[in-house]
Amino acid sequence: MQPARELFASRMGFILISAGCAIGLGNVWRFPYITGLYGGGLFVLIYILFLIILGLPIMTMEFSVGRASKKSVAASFDVLEPPGTKWHAFKWFAMAGNYLLMMFYTTIAGWMLAYLFFMLRGDFVGRTPAEVEGIFGGLVGSPVLSVLFMALICILGFGICSLGLRNGVERITKVMMSSLFLIMIALAIRALTLPNAMEGLSFYLLPNLEGIKEHGLWTTIFAAMGQAFFTLSIGMGSMAIFGSYVSRNRSLLGEGINITILDTFVAITAGLIIFPACFAYGVNPGAGPSLVFITLPNIFNSMPVGQLWGIAFYLFMVFAALSTVVAVFENIISFGIDLLGWSRSKAVAINLVAIIILSIPCALGFNVWSSFAPLGEGTVILDLEDFIVSNNILLLGSLVYILFCVTRYGWGWDNFIKEANTGKGIKIPQITRFYLTYILPLIILVVFVFGYIEKFNLI
Repeated sequence: MQPARELFASRMGFILISAGCAIGLGNVWRFPYITGLYGGGLFVLIYILFLIILGLPIMTMEFSVGRASKKSVAASFDVLEPPGTKWHAFKWFAMAGNYLLMMFYTTIAGWMLAYLFFMLRGDFVGRTPAEVEGIFGGLVGSPVLSVLFMALICILGFGICSLGLRNGVERITKVMMSSLFLIMIALAIRALTLPNAMEGLSFYLLPNLEGIKEHGLWTTIFAAMGQAFFTLSIGMGSMAIFGSYVSRNRSLLGEGINITILDTFVAITAGLIIFPACFAYGVNPGAGPSLVFITLPNIFNSMPVGQLWGIAFYLFMVFAALSTVVAVFENIISFGIDLLGWSRSKAVAINLVAIIILSIPCALGFNVWSSFAPLGEGTVILDLEDFIVSNNILLLGSLVYILFCVTRYGWGWDNFIKEANTGKGIKIPQITRFYLTYILPLIILVVFVFGYIEKFNLI
């Protein structure tokens, strides 16, 4: 007989850990950039709309499946599926998604840890922009440094998980997330008091119809839809695991709303830090890694006590990355516990070695194996792994969760609604059944198809 499933010690622990899974590096370097690109405040409103109509329902479904089964995705469908059906086959797809996500995310998180180390050591002080760019090139171009900092992230993440759900994952994530919010607020206040900060704020948040006209309304809508969907880490059981650890005292839609608010707060606040700082120092904010690893160190160099602000920023970045790593590692550990009956310590030890080995191709994809371009010229191994997860597993996995929860061939609408609405808090109204059964799956399919069209320029 298996021991009773461990539960979170507090509701706040559940909310902060689930938010930590959703809050990641995409909130910081991707959301502010595409907001400025696609119409500022109008894009934010479209993004929030899609969070509500896309992200929230699917997150609630994941939580419901997890809480009803008291299992991770490795066993939850086996527990809840009607006899004779094959929904449980999805677990291999979802488990592969969690491993694949960590195969590239640990490398990027390792870069953040490296930059915190560089900032603490004062490596950027007095450097020219070309020298700062050289530091980043030296990091990603070094197989030893890339693998070393990736492995350190894995050791940190699994080390936290090894302490247990309450004593490790919950206790430490609560400290990390609380610190993350405080650091972000301090950085935002500092950025907003810089000269010309209001120009950056206007560019970021004021509605800009020209941005929408330039890129097209559909492209803007698709960008908002994609960002809203991917930011919450839904579709591969990353959220379901936390549902399995939570009590039935609160309804799950209300908890999903709290998590979505925290995720959106971090994304929007990141823009309040980055855009005023860029405009204050005459820097054009770029997309992706160059913004965080090349542009921002130059800005910190120009600020009074910039090293201190730089340390605070990269500490926040490490916390954002590590909160996601710990959350997904906890899911991966639960696979061994739920599926194979392993102890937590055995699951930690085996997966620590496995994830480090599986992450090596991505870490080497920028140096030793940089000539390998899996998706065409200019791409690296990270692009392939990210494409498999973001454009395939998250979307198709979300479709599976929806169909499992709303159709009579799966768990079914009545079971889903009963579980989701158990406890105090906001309930899912019955009137949403038509939307969740017919419209939401169609939206997911549209996002899936257009993701391929956009990726491979099929039109």
